[in-house]
Amino acid sequence: MHQLRETVGWAEGVLAGNLIGAYLHGSSVLGGLKPASDVDVLLVSRRSMDDRERRALLDGLLRISGSGGMARPVELTVVVQAEVRPWRYPPTCDFLYGEWLRADYEAGTVPRAEPMPDLALLISMTLTGDAPLTGPRPAQVLAPVPHADLVRASVAGIPELLDDLEGDTRNVLLTLARIWATLATGRIKSKDAAAGWAVGQLPPEHRAVLEYARQLYLTCSYAEESWSEALRTRVRPHVDRVLAEIERLSSGAG
Repeated sequence: MHQLRETVGWAEGVLAGNLIGAYLHGSSVLGGLKPASDVDVLLVSRRSMDDRERRALLDGLLRISGSGGMARPVELTVVVQAEVRPWRYPPTCDFLYGEWLRADYEAGTVPRAEPMPDLALLISMTLTGDAPLTGPRPAQVLAPVPHADLVRASVAGIPELLDDLEGDTRNVLLTLARIWATLATGRIKSKDAAAGWAVGQLPPEHRAVLEYARQLYLTCSYAEESWSEALRTRVRPHVDRVLAEIERLSSGAG
């Protein structure tokens, strides 16, 4: 895929000899890319980037990542190896690029190093996917994440997720299903596989909205997404049921 080669090539040019490896994660390694999927890449570096490198990497990604047209959105995360191996919680992300932040970037924001609990999930997906784009296999570079920290990271993101329920309904429902499945099974599933698992656990009255979200994920882009008023009224009761299951499992893990 040309976009992946361009992304990794640009990063190699910016980081030079400090890039240890580049790895696929997310949908690319968990069931395959779907119509609205980002291309998810993790870079492992020997050191933190300086201001010039951050600006240069950002400028390249603003050009490569698609906010429309044929190019897919790129989500690129950079970690310094010493920050995640040996593993510690919460982990530190050295740089994060995602299309949902494009307006901030174009207004002058440059990604900085900051704690990122979600890296626990991302690194676990990277290890499971075992898909190096360059460098050694991920198990030679990254430490495994304890299940307890997968639980902590999953739960930590829920308040922010719920803030997006109205505007990003499909993704929020699928992500909550994935959190539930991760806590229950100890494995990070693809969004559609997690939704399929969750539907099988739910009583009939709470299945329809998740089945519809899964259908949207498999068949159409975000721009094509629409919800009937009848389904909309069932979203919050469904979410409350899933949150109760997550709370039960996370309390037990604690």
